[in-house]
Amino acid sequence: MRCITPSLITPALLFLTLGLITTQAEEAPPMTQQEKAVALIESIENGDPAPVAYINPDKYVQHNLAVADGLAGFGAVLQQLPPGSARAEVQRAFTDGDYVVLHTKYDFFGPKAGFDVFRFEDGLIVEHWDNLQEIAPPNASGRTQFDGPTEVVDLDKTDANKALVADFVSTILMQGKMEEIGRFIGPDDGDYLQHNPGVADGLSGLSAALGALAEQGMPMVYTANHKVLGQGNFVLTISEGQFMNQHVAFYDLFRVADGKIVEHWDTIETIPPRDEWKNPNGKFGFQ
Repeated sequence: MRCITPSLITPALLFLTLGLITTQAEEAPPMTQQEKAVALIESIENGDPAPVAYINPDKYVQHNLAVADGLAGFGAVLQQLPPGSARAEVQRAFTDGDYVVLHTKYDFFGPKAGFDVFRFEDGLIVEHWDNLQEIAPPNASGRTQFDGPTEVVDLDKTDANKALVADFVSTILMQGKMEEIGRFIGPDDGDYLQHNPGVADGLSGLSAALGALAEQGMPMVYTANHKVLGQGNFVLTISEGQFMNQHVAFYDLFRVADGKIVEHWDTIETIPPRDEWKNPNGKFGFQ
């Protein structure tokens, strides 16, 4: 093959080469909503300013009650971080229509497990919800708040899995009809893998934890389910209730297989009093 030396690079050849590069760049597929959401979260750690452009500058409704509305509120929080202190590792991600759900391992004003939900309009982020909890040691079954499967599969079962989980939250967590739990979870401890720091695997672990709370006069109470989001085998429910005698938001991520709930991750965050909110949007407020 004949090498092209600098003396043989004519203006026409240079123009053709640059044109080819430009065409290849233009043909790159556009980023998905999910890719944009992941890039925005990862920018908290890597400092890349580009993903901020994925937020609608004229409409960014914030439901983290410690953060003010809009881009200004988002920027103010980042400015409070000591340089180089933040970490953000997305563990799981899925998309449900205009919503993107991320499960993330944070070091953001301290180590935290978090779920973020972004709503998109016309390719830009216009709304954000999240729920954060401090990272704890592995639970009695040796599971952390992050380990386990991450791949989204069974896309054809999305609607059925969302319906199953919504029924579980209503029947078991809200109405307390424990006699029906066999419809949702298998009987053996290996049938239900648990990532809540205070609960062991299986129905035995769940029953023991709920019983202990009730004996202490601090039952876990679900009063409302505000949103169910899912794709394939992963379903997230966003609920409200009482835990340790405090008003809280429950974010529960379930993995479903063969028509049963087989794995669970969650975060529980206390909802502050109204006079402490940095925005007027509330913790939930889903359309």
